[in-house]
Amino acid sequence: MSYLTVGLLGALGGMTRGLIGLLKALSLRRRILWLYWLITVIIASIIGIFVGMVFSFDPRLSLLAGYAGTDILEGIYKSFRVQKVYVIRK
Repeated sequence: MSYLTVGLLGALGGMTRGLIGLLKALSLRRRILWLYWLITVIIASIIGIFVGMVFSFDPRLSLLAGYAGTDILEGIYKSFRVQKVYVIRK
């Protein structure tokens, strides 16, 4: 398999995950962040390429990596996101 093929499979996995997120956002009538979705698909392609290279260009793993890899990165982002901290004086 070529880099292009594993990249496209990684992107397909990322787009599948993104489509599920879009459907969820539409059902909840939330604002859709198109740039965020596009960046997620690009990252999924990169993850798909690297996983495909490591595992001898196995197309199934590239597809799975694109789907699950962006979820892992989103979880890491949310865990490091700055949240408001309130200090209460007594």
